[in-house]
Amino acid sequence: MYDLIVIGAGPGGYVCAIRAAQLGLKVACVEGRETLGGTCLNVGCIPSKALLHASHLYHEATHNFAKLGLMGEAPTIDWDRMQSYKAETVNTNTKGIEFLFKKNKIDWLKGWASIPEAGKVKVGDKVHDTKAIVIASGSEVSSLKGVEVDNAGGVVVDSTGALMLPRIPQDMIVIGAGVIGLELGSVYSRLGSKVRVIEYLDTITPGMDAEVQKALLKILQKQGLQFTLGAAVQSVTVANGRATVTFAPAKGGEAQSVEADCVLLATGRRPNTEGLGLDALDIALERGMIVTDDHWQTNLPGVYAIGDVIRGPMLAHKAEDEGMAVAEVIAGKHGHVDYGVIPSVIYTMPEVAAVGLTEAQAKESGRKIKVGKFPLMGNARAKALLEAEGFVKIITDADTDRVLGAHIIAPGAGDIIHEVAVAMSFGASAEDIALTCHAHPTVSEAVREAALACGDGAIHV
Repeated sequence: MYDLIVIGAGPGGYVCAIRAAQLGLKVACVEGRETLGGTCLNVGCIPSKALLHASHLYHEATHNFAKLGLMGEAPTIDWDRMQSYKAETVNTNTKGIEFLFKKNKIDWLKGWASIPEAGKVKVGDKVHDTKAIVIASGSEVSSLKGVEVDNAGGVVVDSTGALMLPRIPQDMIVIGAGVIGLELGSVYSRLGSKVRVIEYLDTITPGMDAEVQKALLKILQKQGLQFTLGAAVQSVTVANGRATVTFAPAKGGEAQSVEADCVLLATGRRPNTEGLGLDALDIALERGMIVTDDHWQTNLPGVYAIGDVIRGPMLAHKAEDEGMAVAEVIAGKHGHVDYGVIPSVIYTMPEVAAVGLTEAQAKESGRKIKVGKFPLMGNARAKALLEAEGFVKIITDADTDRVLGAHIIAPGAGDIIHEVAVAMSFGASAEDIALTCHAHPTVSEAVREAALACGDGAIHV
């Protein structure tokens, strides 16, 4: 008899299992992959960041080294070796999770799980008894009518297939201008592919601040990516190793077709709950997501759910927070997640990071707001890095000066955003940030300048 069985060993699941074990519970985790870590570590966050890093260094060597006085023959790309580097990065991380499971005495139940009834989890032919179950089965790629993905063929692929293409395509069409599409599109654009992004909406990065959307679009266009916005893809066909994408204006109009060596379908993800047996258990679902209460428990007592299978952004760190919190709840303690302070990052170059409300959301909340903005052209470190495109934007309550949100386009934005996240967690004001000494020269100084701009004004602008 286990105290807890976690279904899924992605960031939410494995963190939940480890935290529960630390709290003294007897824990098992079910995972059908050959390695732990889920989509994120195996075919998502980690391998994509490895390719983003490698492609960025290649871009620097071929575009900026000479400006820095670093002369010499430009490097060439060994795609197989780059793939090996990516695989080694993934292997190091997944083996690390396996070590943590052994360290914390967590049983890895290898296989795919179903829940025959509350208190029981079936893996293969064996049924395991448990006091509590946490569903952390993650998400899968969303499909699109008229587009058939064949990762093995390497012509029409999803995010998984795009990480392991047999060769760098001469041209690529990305369907979807969200995080995944822009990150992987950036990888291949830097490596020499001609990349065209087709997006149904009139803007890129749906849900982000409007100023960020416009600025990032211009930056990526300058880097060579082409965009067709407000276009609905109708079909993708493959012939002679090339794909033809047919699309038409989303608001109506004549269809047109374009060809490419590779098409990446990046139209989002959906909860992965198939095969768990939720229908037979009458577990409540809403738009495919599992419905939970404030303690992450479903309508079936003893069965909980976290991460991509429930409401909220499909982010690994959101799942991790929920994993720790639900482990606390199951152990009889108090679990907490501050959903108002969950950062999001797009790992293009420059990076884009956000936390809290967008300017539009802040206005819609009925508050009087003040916006402080600072361009990176005023930041000495960013200029030295030849990466002075972008800005820091802080949104505050005009009456209290409390920080409501922040949006950053800058090198290292994904790291810098946490300064604001911590400030928001403590209910800090923009003045609190402005009065905090920041090391010079750092890109983080731009955050202080944006905070100053919420008051009497920034210094270096």
